[in-house]
Amino acid sequence: MTIQRPASIDHREPWLRIGTREFRSRLIVGIEQYDSVSVVRDVLTVTEADIFITTVDPDNRRSSLLLSDLDAALDLDRFTWIGTTSFARSKDGALRTADVLRDSWGIDILKLDVRGDNNMPDNRQTIEAAHELRAKGWSLLPFILPDLSTALALQDAGCSALRVMAAPVASGRGIVDPGPIQEIIDVLSIPVIVEGGLGTAHHVAQAMGMGAAATLVNTALVEAKDPMKMALAMRHATTAGRCAYESGPMAETIAA
Repeated sequence: MTIQRPASIDHREPWLRIGTREFRSRLIVGIEQYDSVSVVRDVLTVTEADIFITTVDPDNRRSSLLLSDLDAALDLDRFTWIGTTSFARSKDGALRTADVLRDSWGIDILKLDVRGDNNMPDNRQTIEAAHELRAKGWSLLPFILPDLSTALALQDAGCSALRVMAAPVASGRGIVDPGPIQEIIDVLSIPVIVEGGLGTAHHVAQAMGMGAAATLVNTALVEAKDPMKMALAMRHATTAGRCAYESGPMAETIAA
């Protein structure tokens, strides 16, 4: 048997293109929960993230780090900027957030979250918001509960990628029910990002091993006793999981 050396295990080829923007890092890092500019800088550096996510709270219930402070500590020009509506708690709040992000910073790629007061994605309102935002020219990465019909509806609406919830946000429970997520990954033709409840590196490796295009982590880094070490673990888990998926792993067997 001849084993060929892989041409590359860096996986820096784009997994998503939107216009002229290319997304290469398969680990996306949310920064909405941080209150330290230096920690944001270090986390983004350690994870080798190439996406910078920014938002506003449409109901003024919480504040974010000042962009001017982040710009002084980090070269924001090296990132692809996308917005998020993660602070919104209704479709109308998400739409208002999108308007502010476009008017303030010219952002046209949106990590669309339409969640209720229970912080869970509202699939129906997400579809409705997606149609309205697509009509206004937005490129969208919506967040949903794992449901194939919803996923297909958002793909048909022209969304660029889809984010699927593995477990309740900030729960750290990992991938609670892999079946519906695997079905979405297998059926959709747009990239699928797994997020929500990914509390440690083996959760990320599992998601990537299922064939996810990328994973998104946030609370797992914020809550870790050593956020930088967890950030490094997540980065390596992303590569390991993707390599395992691309290797065509052996099939499971039943013991005799």
